[in-house]
Order: sequence, then C-alpha cells, then structure tokens
Amino acid sequence: MLMTSYKIEKLKLEDYNKCSNIWDMNEKPKLAKMFYDDLVSGNRVTFIYLENNDFKGEGSLVFNNPDSDYTIPDKRIYLSHMIVKEEYRNRGIGSIIVDFLIDYAQALGFEEIALGVDIDNMNARHLYEKKGFTDVLYVGEDIYGEYVKLLKKLE
Repeated sequence: MLMTSYKIEKLKLEDYNKCSNIWDMNEKPKLAKMFYDDLVSGNRVTFIYLENNDFKGEGSLVFNNPDSDYTIPDKRIYLSHMIVKEEYRNRGIGSIIVDFLIDYAQALGFEEIALGVDIDNMNARHLYEKKGFTDVLYVGEDIYGEYVKLLKKLE
C-alpha cells in the first residue's frame, strides 16, 4: 500500500484564495466573504490538509456564532465547513481533519464541539457519528435543505 505524505497547516490569510482548489468560492461568494471576515477577526481558525503543498481538504473551528446551539463561550466550539476536494473523498482525509480539529478544540480547553450536517449527506453523517458526534441538538431546515446539529462532548 502506498503511504501518502500529508501535513495539516493553519491557513494563512494570504493563502485564503487557494481554498478555491477545494470548493468553488465563486459559487458561494457571500459564504466565502463571511469565512474570510471571520478569519480576519480571529473568530475562525481554519486548517488545511495538504499533499505535496496541494490543498485537498479544510476544516474550521468557530469561536462565536449567533446560534447558541453551535457555540457557548469558553465551553462549546463550532466545527464549521469541513470539506474534502471531491476527487479525494473516501480516502480517510476527512477523518484525519476531524480528528485534528477535535484535538485542537480539546487543547484550547473546550468541553464540547458542535456541527451541522445535511440530513442527506450520509457519508459525512457516518464520519461524524463514528467520531462521537452522537447527541442530536436540533433537526431543521434552512435555504440549503434539511440538516441536523450534532454535539460531541470532549474529554
């Protein structure tokens, strides 16, 4: 089996546009601007999964969100926008990113981590449940469709 050499790095502001290698930032310009503004303000920290300096996946932690299901100051942090470039999915990259973000949240002293996932995104739901996101906080619908908010208690 071929072992892939990878690294996970904190996203530098000047490299933000390279995230378009992972997801189409032009397709969702308001989302892209919101994420950028959160990075600038320090409310979001994003980590990039790289192979040969190529952006293959990313995941963020958000400290404060107006939705209290997602964040509680100094207690609960929000895992936001965990995504792997489409052609690299189902190779364990998402699992590596989620593990990294959980460890990072624990190192910061948070007791809980929450996320939202589309109901019909079975691959992501399976991954999150396998990683311990088993407490359902809310099931609802927004402009993107039905979703569920999940919670994991950290040790």
